[in-house]
Amino acid sequence: MRQSGALGESGRLLELFDFLAARGADTPSASQGEIAEAVFGQAETSVDDATVRVYVHRLRKRLEEFYAAHGEGAHGTRLTLPAGTYALRLAREAPEPARVKSAAPRGRIGTLALVVGAALALAATFLLGRALPGPGQAPPANALWQPFLDSPRPKLVVVGDYYMFGEIDPVRPEEGRLIRDFRVNSPSDLIQMQDLEPGRYGAAEDVGLNYLPFSAAYGLQQVVPILARDGREVRVVAASELEPDMLNRFDVVYVGLLSGMALLEDMTFRPSGFALGESYDELRDAASGRTFTSEEARNLASPVYYKDYGYVARFRTPGGALVAIVAGMRDTGLRGIAPIAAQATLPGSLADAAGEGDFEALYQITGQQGADLSERLLIARQRGRAQEGG
Repeated sequence: MRQSGALGESGRLLELFDFLAARGADTPSASQGEIAEAVFGQAETSVDDATVRVYVHRLRKRLEEFYAAHGEGAHGTRLTLPAGTYALRLAREAPEPARVKSAAPRGRIGTLALVVGAALALAATFLLGRALPGPGQAPPANALWQPFLDSPRPKLVVVGDYYMFGEIDPVRPEEGRLIRDFRVNSPSDLIQMQDLEPGRYGAAEDVGLNYLPFSAAYGLQQVVPILARDGREVRVVAASELEPDMLNRFDVVYVGLLSGMALLEDMTFRPSGFALGESYDELRDAASGRTFTSEEARNLASPVYYKDYGYVARFRTPGGALVAIVAGMRDTGLRGIAPIAAQATLPGSLADAAGEGDFEALYQITGQQGADLSERLLIARQRGRAQEGG
């Protein structure tokens, strides 16, 4: 393995391989702390060290790629780095799943991901392109958006997105599937879960896919033209790409579902009168003790009416950034709340709350098979002071 050059002529990956090889094939798994100190020179490290996990994952993949390209060694043996362990083992049978086994289904999943991603991108671009105003056609800004237009900071629109990974069945590789797991929001999260729960995530593969709910396109169609009026530049990023330092440079507008807020979730709801429930389909109101639960997931396929909810807020961070949230619990909620937030004049209690600084509001959206049919303001208040809507 070393002589092949597959691990490079030098570098941390080769040092990690040498460290594990020197321990022998029958020794107990090394700890992350031992690897961090011996390979990376980190005498003090946390129990869960991300650098160690990433390099172990890279080494495991490099081993799989080597044997996929060159075949097994003498008597069908190969070096392996089993998921959930930090020790080299000498195996006489190919590990499952090997890269050579997963190549075909991964290609199929990757193709599907590209097709779906391209379709969503084209749809969003089409809707957004139709919505952008021409010269002299800028839509009016209501009380929610006027502070953004008055602010000298550039504008950053953050769209809620979701990470997906593939799972390969070694027995029936043609039945590979894409999975969305709320505990796994990035490739590094997947690596961590493979180490913590190898039985559940051992067959998982990063397929480079993040997806957007289609309702986000409708939200962008409503919001972006207001922010882009008079030639203002608007930058759009996925929520998974938002970094904390961006809030020091931009005013931020989130468009998406409550489940896709990522970094913005905590800063939105920690000082809020609302709290997320046991799932992203629930919001609890501290003032009234009521819990609002979306019914879309259970009723979307049938012609019955159901309730979904839309949330809108604006607040200023300690660093001075203006932040606005236009979100739905589910797609119906986002489709319903976005036009309300963008209309020329906000209705009643919502206009009063929006004109007095930091505020938040909750709407009930009545839907049927994904269509938003009607809306009702439930709560509109300054953040920290309740006011019931009508």
